[in-house]
Amino acid sequence: MIQQQRSMTLSPYIELYNLIIPKDNMLRQINELVDFSFVYEELKERYCLENGRNAIDPIRMFKYLLLKAIFELSDVDIVERSRYDMSFKYFLDMAPEDSVIDPSSLTKFRKLRLKDLNLLDMLIGKTVEIAVEKNIIKSTAIIVDATHTKARYNQKSPREILQDRSRKLRKAVYAIDESMKVKFPAKNTTDVLENEIGYCQKLIHFLETESGIAQLPKIMEPLNLLKETVEDDLEQLRISADQDTRVGHKSADSAFFGYKTHVAMSEERIITAAIVTTGEKNDGKQLQTLIEKSKAAGMEVRTVIGDTAYSEKDNIGYSKENNIELVSKLHPQITQGGRSREDEFEFNKDAGLYVCKAGHMAIRKARQGKKGVGKNQTDTYYFDVEKCKRCPFKEGCYKDGAKSKTYSVSIKSDEHTEQMAFQESEYFKEKSKERYKIEAKNSELKHRHGYDVATSAGLLGMELQGAMAIFAVNLKRILKLND
Repeated sequence: MIQQQRSMTLSPYIELYNLIIPKDNMLRQINELVDFSFVYEELKERYCLENGRNAIDPIRMFKYLLLKAIFELSDVDIVERSRYDMSFKYFLDMAPEDSVIDPSSLTKFRKLRLKDLNLLDMLIGKTVEIAVEKNIIKSTAIIVDATHTKARYNQKSPREILQDRSRKLRKAVYAIDESMKVKFPAKNTTDVLENEIGYCQKLIHFLETESGIAQLPKIMEPLNLLKETVEDDLEQLRISADQDTRVGHKSADSAFFGYKTHVAMSEERIITAAIVTTGEKNDGKQLQTLIEKSKAAGMEVRTVIGDTAYSEKDNIGYSKENNIELVSKLHPQITQGGRSREDEFEFNKDAGLYVCKAGHMAIRKARQGKKGVGKNQTDTYYFDVEKCKRCPFKEGCYKDGAKSKTYSVSIKSDEHTEQMAFQESEYFKEKSKERYKIEAKNSELKHRHGYDVATSAGLLGMELQGAMAIFAVNLKRILKLND
């Protein structure tokens, strides 16, 4: 049962917060900046209002998840820190003497209360609303990009992940007491996952009951991480059970196994929209949705800045229809063709035909493809094969025995022609320089908020992780710009 009215925190020790927590403390500033009552309004329908014992305040539970996103700690460690860290207690609206929740409550909150809730759009919308109210967002341009997140359950086997985490735990122990080497249980030498789990359970039991060092901070964090991994593997023995992950490609030579988060951000570095997809999804196909979500969040969009992935024909047409300037370079294949410059043929404007580097002119041309249907039309120029057979430059140009020699040129659509002219303008070149900002934001998400690896399995879990991480980085940015 949830209380229908939030109660005030009353305590004879409440003044301690004013003595201990400075005005510029980040958590204090977030509490003063954000009215978290929106969380209660969104979640109250998911609780019973009349029967059962009183539930933990949903706002407090939500704030615990936000603290996890900011400080990148496990459930156990974030709850433990809230036991003694006064800034945490203040942020969680607890009295200094209040006891903390059981860490397992966070798992239930995530699975039962946040299920089927569009948390990602809701939290981004809330931060954009605050930024607009504070007059922080003044630009009308968004910068778009995608960042990849590796699956927690990677293409490694579960046994390899357990071995890796137990190895890190042992190293942490050896750094404190090297004599523990002879006391540890014997390592598993088989390829059986159940045996590896059994070894890890023995190692955990030994450290918690016999080592005397399990409560040291340097040991607790890797120990708790190994415990969580063992529990997850007992529930889900095969890592490949994460059916939502896919192989994506960062370049022609590198791939990753996991998810993509497609992000739109204002020039003030406030994220205005995000879409979480599986790793193989195309970046450009998400642009129109990112623009619509940014508008719905309260952002006025007149310019979009992105890399080559966003300059596909549909996006150019959409931008034109909606009076949006698309600052995204066309792919070189469209502007320059597939050949290198030294292999290009020269166009003779008087004859209206191409001339090869040996000086031979095409004898005729033919147009292929239908206008406005599918791919761009091409003009194909035909050369005299008899001349090609005797040409000193035929190597790499004419194949012996071929019955024809052609050179094809794509006819650029009106959309591509206009975009080519636009990308040569000074305005385009100046706006393109803003793109670095989103690379820095992606780096912040990964390296400061643990967004490089998924914390759970499945697309829903990834969306929850994205929602909390983006909410955290947006709040931090608003605090910085509001100073």
